[in-house]
Amino acid sequence: MTTANTLNLGGNPITDQRHLPADVFATGAGHVNPVKANDPGLVYDIQPEYYVPYLCGLGYSDKEIEVIVQWKVKCSDVKSIPEAQLNYPSFSILLGSESQFYTRTLTNVGPVNATYRVELEVPLALGMSVNPSVISFSEINEKISYSVDFLPQVKENRGNHTFAQGSLTWISDKHAVRVPISVIFK
Repeated sequence: MTTANTLNLGGNPITDQRHLPADVFATGAGHVNPVKANDPGLVYDIQPEYYVPYLCGLGYSDKEIEVIVQWKVKCSDVKSIPEAQLNYPSFSILLGSESQFYTRTLTNVGPVNATYRVELEVPLALGMSVNPSVISFSEINEKISYSVDFLPQVKENRGNHTFAQGSLTWISDKHAVRVPISVIFK
């Protein structure tokens, strides 16, 4: 997903059925690039136990979740999370007038001593900050977390748009790890 192409083979944006540039809801992460997928540099790793707080928050019973994860679960002891807090290589948020804060964890599956800097394509009528904006890995399978603040701007700045799209890309000398962002305005 993070290595997908958002341009077609002609170097132009992927188009929709009307032959117009497709939005993030039509393209998702983009077209699969098998060569890059074999050497992604970074991955957004997620383990089965990370889903328990999410499933508890959806209202599943302890027994229903136990069937899925195959171990004892007690939702009353778990702080639930929304889907946007899962460690996915994307951000899809519903944004009103309040800022939103999310954390993601990257795992280095590329070279040791790799440094990445963040590059943002900020969605319309939004402010964004990423901390840290530069990350450095010194070993394989090392994990580093980063946070993203989504800051709504003046409502008038979005005109009559109901959604916006953008991306966050971690760039090193060898890799570009892109994360699509979709924002639906409340």
